[in-house]
Amino acid sequence: MSAIPQSAIANPQSQPGPLAGIRVLDLATMLAGPYGATLLGDLGADVIKVESHYGDDSRHLGPERDGERSPFLSINRNKRAIILDLTRPPASEVLARLAKTADIVITNVRDPALSRLGLSYEQVCEHRPDVIWIGVTAFGADGPYAGRPGIDFLAQGFAGLLALNGEPDRPPVRVTVPLVDVMTSLLVANGALTALHVRTQTGKGQRIDVALLDALVHAQCSGLGAYFLNGEVIPKTGNRSQYFSPSGVYPTADGKQVVITCPSEKFFRNLCQALEVTWVEDPRFASIEQRLRNEDDLERLIAKRCQDFSQEELLQRLVDHDVLTAPINGIPEVVQDPQIRHNDMIVATRHPKLGPLDVTGVPLHLHGTPGSVRLSPPLHGQHTEEILSELGYSRDEIAALMRERIVGTNPKGFPSS
Repeated sequence: MSAIPQSAIANPQSQPGPLAGIRVLDLATMLAGPYGATLLGDLGADVIKVESHYGDDSRHLGPERDGERSPFLSINRNKRAIILDLTRPPASEVLARLAKTADIVITNVRDPALSRLGLSYEQVCEHRPDVIWIGVTAFGADGPYAGRPGIDFLAQGFAGLLALNGEPDRPPVRVTVPLVDVMTSLLVANGALTALHVRTQTGKGQRIDVALLDALVHAQCSGLGAYFLNGEVIPKTGNRSQYFSPSGVYPTADGKQVVITCPSEKFFRNLCQALEVTWVEDPRFASIEQRLRNEDDLERLIAKRCQDFSQEELLQRLVDHDVLTAPINGIPEVVQDPQIRHNDMIVATRHPKLGPLDVTGVPLHLHGTPGSVRLSPPLHGQHTEEILSELGYSRDEIAALMRERIVGTNPKGFPSS
C-alpha cells in the first residue's frame, strides 16, 4: 500500500476514510470508469487521474464556465490530476513508477491502443504483480462484440431498456440520466473492494472485467424473469404499472405534478382517505385486478381530484395518510430538497479556478469509518509536479519532462493543491 501525502487532503477536518493508504490510478475517460474511481476516492483512496495533454473527453463537453465543463466537474471529485503523454516512449518510465505505487488501476482503453500504451493487465503486472486491474468495456472483454465502441445509449438498446421505456404505441425513449454508466461505476467499485479483500487473504491481485451491457442485463432481472418463467414479454406502460393500479403522474391546481402509486390494498385505502373519496366502495375498484381492468376510469377520477389541491397541499395530505407519493422535482428543486441536503448529497468545495463549487456527495454512509469529499474536481494537470516529486523526480528532471511535453501541468497562477 502507498502512503497518501498530506497535501492531497484539502479538508483536514475530514476523516481519511476506510480506504486511506490505497492508491488508485484512474486511466479511464468519460463516466463509468472514472466515477467508479471517484467512489473509491470518496472512501479515502488516493485517486490519481492520468490524462493526456488533450484530457478526459468529458473536459470538452457540456455546460462551461471559465473553461471548466460540468460533465468532468460532476464526476471527478476526490482526485489528483497528472498529465502524461503515454504515446511517447519516455513516458513509460513515469508510468512504471506510478504503477509500482498503485493498488488499483482502472481503464477503459480498448486494444490495440491498450497494449500500445502499456496499460494491459499483463503489462501493469510487470510493475506491480499484485495489482488489481479493472477494465471497463461496453459489451465485454471478449466475445462477438468485443472491441466495439459503446456508450450508455447503446447498452440501453442491446439490453432491452429502450424497448420498455416510454408510452405505449410510441417510439422508444432513451433514459436521459446515464443510469447504465452509473450502475457500471458501482460494479467497478464493488469489484475493486472485493479484490482488495481477496488480496489481503492471498497476497494476489487479479484482473476484473466490467461491461455496461452486463450491468444493464443485471438490472433487467424482473423483465427477464417474467420471460424465463412463462415467455411473457413486458410491455411499455409509460408511468403506469403492469401489475397494479393506480400508478402515475397527476396534475395539481397550481400547474405542478405529483407521483402516486398504490401497489397494495392498504395504500389504495390510504389514498382514498387522503383524497376524501369513497372509491374503495366502488365495485370497479374493489381489488387490484378490478382496478387494472378499469384503470382508465380510475386514472381520470384521480387526475380530476388532484386538481382540487396545490402540489404542496396534496403532498402533505398524502404523506399524512401514508401514501406512496413524490413531487416531480426539477434540478433546482432537487438541489434544495431537505432530505437530499440532510443526507449530505450536496457538498460545498472550493475549486482552485472557479471558487465555491457544489458537487454531489458520498452515497454510501459508513457510520464507523465514513467517507467524505476532501478534494474538488482537479484542474487538468493540477497535481503533476506534486505527484512526480512524490515518485522521486527532482526539480530538474520534472522541468526536463515538461520541456519535452512528456508531462504537463495546469496553467500558471493556480495552486497545485
